[in-house]
Amino acid sequence: MTADRPLEVIVVETAFAPLLGQQSAPFCRLANSLLAERERHWSKGDLYRLAHAANELESFLDDHGAKFNRSFSLIRELVASVRWLSLAGFSLSHLESRLESYGLGASLSEKEAGSLRASLGSSRFFLQRSSVELLSRLRQDFSRLGAAWDNGAEAAETNDFDAIRRRLPRNIGQDEPADDTQRIAEIASKYISACTMLEGLGIQRLEVAQDRRRKIAAICKEEQARVYEATVHNLQSTYDTYIKNTVVEAKDDRLPRLRGHLSAALHLLETTTVLAHFLERHELEVRGDSSGRAIASLVDGDQVQALMLNELLVWADILMQRGRSTAEALLPTYMELRELRVELPPHLKLHARPAALIVNIVAHHGTPVELEVDGKRCNAGSILEVLIAVGSHPEARTYVFRGDVKPLQDIGALFGGSLGEDGLENLPASLHYLRSR
Repeated sequence: MTADRPLEVIVVETAFAPLLGQQSAPFCRLANSLLAERERHWSKGDLYRLAHAANELESFLDDHGAKFNRSFSLIRELVASVRWLSLAGFSLSHLESRLESYGLGASLSEKEAGSLRASLGSSRFFLQRSSVELLSRLRQDFSRLGAAWDNGAEAAETNDFDAIRRRLPRNIGQDEPADDTQRIAEIASKYISACTMLEGLGIQRLEVAQDRRRKIAAICKEEQARVYEATVHNLQSTYDTYIKNTVVEAKDDRLPRLRGHLSAALHLLETTTVLAHFLERHELEVRGDSSGRAIASLVDGDQVQALMLNELLVWADILMQRGRSTAEALLPTYMELRELRVELPPHLKLHARPAALIVNIVAHHGTPVELEVDGKRCNAGSILEVLIAVGSHPEARTYVFRGDVKPLQDIGALFGGSLGEDGLENLPASLHYLRSR
């Protein structure tokens, strides 16, 4: 950087307006096409292209500091809002197009399946109607600020997202079986845990707006929504990495059915996260400025919250819970259940540090393990439960573990290695993962 070349140059609003008009042409042409067909169901392709065009335009506005400029901050917020609502609509449209392939028919009645489709359709229509309001306001504000709004229309795309997909046969890994049983047991166990997490939220339809606001504030702020989404997403990713298109999947139709429940719930939770972000970043309650008030006047926040709670979260919970019996049936099939009885040497105590190592072993393998101490049973994957069980029976020297053979083998090795009290570096090689925790 030379001394006579500044890092930033201030561009006055009147000079920026023509730049915006040039840069926004692709976005404007697509917006014109969609506004002209506002009564038609916008396709996945429409929504994908709109989200992409809005993202490009938002990046341009951010590069020029529009977010912090009184004249152009509203345009930036409108464009960002279009992007988030388009992403939400795309996710719902994608789910609509894949419902049949997810194999949910075995767990949903015909009436429930119809209700789910109606919910997706009405939710998508609300998002489309809200996007129309935002795009119409954008077109007005471009004119107000002297930025040229390209009045052309985007040509029809030849790549139709909704067309029948053509693909080669999926036959990689179909010749030889792989030992995926541990992964299947882990996925089934964590699926049940995810069901318990959602069940604990007390998700239910609420018709009074004030009740919904309180519930959303308690269970579905953006950071909470991201946790729900990530929990299910990680499960699906693990499934796709180790189970999808394998011999074991082809032989057990319960496996793709479980993935179908995961995928359907994931799309709903993705949309929930997007809308939680939209509400918190662009709505009146958080921002409180003129841009926030303008967005709130165009997109009904109460209806967004109704969509999030009464449709997206309710159905995500229903779909996950309906797959729970499948996960519970998979566990005994893919777990080699054993019982391990260990004696604590006189010179050792099962205090907090070795208890934490037991919990880490259970977490590493991902399948449930039960600990029994003098008749009291607890979850060996919970440090609190283990400490309570052990602390309630301080004289006990015999511990019984029940669960899959693999975590039990490692727990046995831990007891054989003096519970790590001689240093983690002296533990058996099979417990190497405990040294990095």
